[in-house]
Amino acid sequence: MDSPRTTSSAPAVPPASRPPRMGWGSRDISLIAVFAALMAASIAVPPIPAGNVLGVPITIQTAVVTLAGLVLGAGRGAAAMGLYVLVGLAGLPIFSAFRGGLGVLAGGSAGYILSFPLAALVVGLLAQLVLRRNLRRRGIWLFAATFGGLATTHLLGIGGMMVNGQLALPAALAADLPFIPGDILKNALAVLVALSVHRAFPDVLVRRTR
Repeated sequence: MDSPRTTSSAPAVPPASRPPRMGWGSRDISLIAVFAALMAASIAVPPIPAGNVLGVPITIQTAVVTLAGLVLGAGRGAAAMGLYVLVGLAGLPIFSAFRGGLGVLAGGSAGYILSFPLAALVVGLLAQLVLRRNLRRRGIWLFAATFGGLATTHLLGIGGMMVNGQLALPAALAADLPFIPGDILKNALAVLVALSVHRAFPDVLVRRTR
């Protein structure tokens, strides 16, 4: 007589031993949406004329870009700024001076606008390195991290002015120069805000880098 067949199945993996979920949850999506909305709301602060030949103004938007990287990290910060740029290019008037649509890509500000997701990505990557290592005087290290985003924004901004404004490199550098002191100050303010956020919510970024 044949013995009854037995079926074996792999033991269930205990919940504690399952690999951590890598995707974004509802909290991450909410933070991305909040920072994209904050970026859009920042145009309510009137821009300051910078006096350059292409009429590119001084705005507080680079401060929000930096803050997004410092608080959300690389992926979520870039996603928030990418969402803002995509919605603006789709036609919603959320760029400076309440502009929107693909037409902004032909203007002097095009390089700066397109740099926002990449700048948030760079700042976020550097901020994650600082917070992961729990460095002393991390405010100074985070401030240093913001210069990665500053360099990204200004390099692309200069490139945009050279392409759309037909400016030679020296002229584009001269047009960009007035933005730098203000951006350094805005970076310092963004670091102060980010430090307060990380003190109040210590897992908002650190948990993404463990």
